[in-house]
Amino acid sequence: MICKNFQEWKDCIEKKCKIQLTTHFIDERLMVYLNESNPETLKFKKLYGAAHLQNIVHWLATAKNVKN
Repeated sequence: MICKNFQEWKDCIEKKCKIQLTTHFIDERLMVYLNESNPETLKFKKLYGAAHLQNIVHWLATAKNVKN
């Protein structure tokens, strides 16, 4: 499932995947996805596209701002 907005993504992460959006989790994911040479980021971009990667980065940043 490719989420189309922040709320869909947040529900998917927290309810379906049962992952808590902690500051630590968010920071780790941002560190990976903001590094364009990271193999995980390259794989994500190849599988889901650059636009979806940017959505994920934006939603992670949004989740972090909500926490602060």
